[in-house]
This record gives sequence, structure tokens and C-alpha cells, in this order.
Amino acid sequence: MDFNDILQIIISPTTAAFALAAIGLNFHYGLTGLLNMGQAGFMLIGMYGYAITVSQGGSMWLGMLVAFVGAVLFALFLGWPTLRLRGDYLAIVTIAAAEMVRLIGRSQWLKDWTGGNTGIRGNEFKPPFENLSPFAPKIIEIGPWSYHGTTWWLLIVGWSLVALTAGLFWRLNKSPWGRVLRGIREDQDAVRSLGKSVYSFKMQALIIGGVLGAAGGVVWSHGNAVQPDSMGRVTTFWIWTMLLLGGAATVLGPVLGSVLFWAMFVFIKQLAPLVLPNLATQQIEPLALAFVGLGLILLIVFRPQGILGDKREISLNA
Repeated sequence: MDFNDILQIIISPTTAAFALAAIGLNFHYGLTGLLNMGQAGFMLIGMYGYAITVSQGGSMWLGMLVAFVGAVLFALFLGWPTLRLRGDYLAIVTIAAAEMVRLIGRSQWLKDWTGGNTGIRGNEFKPPFENLSPFAPKIIEIGPWSYHGTTWWLLIVGWSLVALTAGLFWRLNKSPWGRVLRGIREDQDAVRSLGKSVYSFKMQALIIGGVLGAAGGVVWSHGNAVQPDSMGRVTTFWIWTMLLLGGAATVLGPVLGSVLFWAMFVFIKQLAPLVLPNLATQQIEPLALAFVGLGLILLIVFRPQGILGDKREISLNA
């Protein structure tokens, strides 16, 4: 078993991207009690908004602006008909909306923009960001980690964003705004009786978390490419697993959950062929996901608040 692969995934761009998306979901569920089951849709919006803008000749900064504005509009589109209702309606709408984004991305009628089934290749939108890298374009080893110079640049930017957004969550969670959101999570009727606009605060949380999901999509696309099926329905459940594993409503829970999720995933993928030598290659990843799902079930049963969480913070009456 090669433990170096586990070390590599711990700080990889994929882990940073999903940590950003999980922090966004923490604004939705952990802070406000919103059952957003379509965070993968926000990631796709960010990926496509950025990649299409840059591949069509726009600047990197314009691409980021388009990605974030797209996430805001997507949040408004989701929240407008649902946030005045109870949480289950948002869950239903977000599942459908995320799948709608994926199907639009892989459709043929927008192929000139989205690339259809094949998506958008990395060399069509990555160069502007990679050209800013201060590292030499070669493999650089730092301790047990070995990455290309442009990947080190992406790691620095990605994890810096994770640190900034975790700090943002900590600050807003301690603010009067955050206390209102926690009140909505516990008893929105009581908050409404105090003259607060529950709908407005929910929408603000949905937008902020959606923008962070889009940022995670942009980081993920630079580490991989833009392909619609890479952010399918299962992706949202991965993000939920990361959040619940680390602990909802905590500052570092989504980050720890993302690291542990991918470390466990790689560990099980390496362990499976040793325990089951006759296992076909295409069966290893589904088996790993099955064991991760089993781990989540056990976590919910024996420690529903997650590793860092407080059981008092998971009361949900939205």
C-alpha cells in the first residue's frame, strides 16, 4: 500500500475545492438550516461561467466575475419560489436544478460553448491563471509532496481561499447577522415575531454559500477540466458527507471532513485489491464509495454532530 497517495490527496486541489464547497454548504445547513441538495449545481455554474468566459477570449478576472454572478442568479432562481416555504421544498428544487445544470452542460445545442459531453479542455481556460505562477514549470518536491509548479500555485491559491472563507464563516457566525441565522435554524417563527425578515436572511445565506460553491468549482476545474458528469448527483452527497463528518456549524469541520473523506476514499481504493484480489478494476471505486457511505451511516448513528460538532448545533426546525 502506497501511503504517499494518501498524503498527496490530503492537500490536493480536489480536497481544497470540495472544502470550499462544504464551507458554502455550512452557511446553508450548519448556520441557517437550509436543506440544499444541489451544491454540485453551484460548482458547475462556477466551472462553466469561468471556463466559457476565458475560452471565448475574456480575462481571468472577468471569468471569475461571471462565475460568481452566475451563482448569485442561480441562488435567486432557487430561493425565490422556495424560501418562503419549509425546508423540504428547497431540497426538492435544488436536486432538480443541479441536475438541470448538468444536463444543459452536456446538451448538444450549446456544444459550441459548453463542449457538450466532452466538456471544455483545460488548455482552453487554464493558461491565464497558470501564467501567474511564480514557480518553475517542473516537478517540485516539498517534503513528502511532489507536484508540478503550476499545481503548487493552485494549491497555494486554493488553500488560501479555504482559510479566508473559514475565517469569514467564523466572523459571520459570531456577528449579529449569524445569530439571526442560527435563530432561523432553531425557530424561524420566533425570529419572525421579532420583526426580522426570515426570507431575506435565508436568501443572503443561500447566495453566500452558493458563491463559495462556485469558487470551489473554479478551483476544481483548474485541477482537472470542465466536464458536466464530473459533478453529478453523487457530488452533492459527497459534500454533505464531508460537512457531517467534520461537524456542521463548526469553523474547521468542513475542512477536516474534506481531508478525511478523500484520505479514506484513497485508502479504501488501495486496500480493496489487497483484501479482494479478484475484484475487477472498475469495481474498486464503487466499493470504496459503498464503504464511505457505510462510514457515514455509522457516524450519523453514533456521533451525529460529527467529529468537531456540538450536538446542540444540529437542531433543525426549518
